[in-house]
Amino acid sequence: MRVGIAVSAALVALVLGLWPPAALQRGGGAHSTLLDILVLPTEPYVLIPVIALAAGVCAVRHRWADLTLCLAGTAGPVALNTWVLKPLFDHPLHDYLAYPSGHTVSLVTTLTVLVFLTRQRILAATAAAAIATAAGIGLVGIGYHYPVDVIGGAATAVALVLTLSLATHPGRAPSAGSPRAGTSSGSPPATSPR
Repeated sequence: MRVGIAVSAALVALVLGLWPPAALQRGGGAHSTLLDILVLPTEPYVLIPVIALAAGVCAVRHRWADLTLCLAGTAGPVALNTWVLKPLFDHPLHDYLAYPSGHTVSLVTTLTVLVFLTRQRILAATAAAAIATAAGIGLVGIGYHYPVDVIGGAATAVALVLTLSLATHPGRAPSAGSPRAGTSSGSPPATSPR
C-alpha cells in the first residue's frame, strides 16, 4: 500500500509540475491575522521543535528505525525539494521558485512522519490533513503560493517520506494465511523422542 501511495503522490507532483492547470495558478495576496495563524505550522521555528521532540522520544525508546525516519524523512525531502525539484520545475512566483511549495513540503513531511510513527493512524491522518489544508489555505490566501504549488508540495512530501519509509521500515511479505490450529507457526507440532 505504501508503494502505491508513494507512486501515486509522485505522479501527481510530476504532472502538476510539468502541466500545471491554469485554475490552480491563482492566488491571493492579502494579509490578515487569520491567514498568518494558518501559515504558522509551516514555519521552521514550529516544525524544528516538533521534529526534535519526536526524535527524542524515538531515541529514548530505542526505536532506531523510527529515529532514522524522523530525521531523514523530514530533512531529506526538504533538501531535495529546495536544491533539485524547485530548479528542475522552474516555476517562479514573485522573485522565488514556488513549485513544489517548500512551506508545504516542510509541514507535510513532518506530519507524514508523525502519522507513520503513531499507532492511531486514522486519527493522526485526519488531524494532519486538517492542519495541512488550513496551512495551504493560508499560503494561497497570503499569496506565497498558488494552489498548484501547495498540492504539488503535499504530494512530493508524501511520496518522499513513504519512499524513505520503505528503506527504514521494510514491510513483511504477505502471509499465506493463519497457522493451523494447534501450531504456533503453521508447522506440524514437533514429536518428542521416546
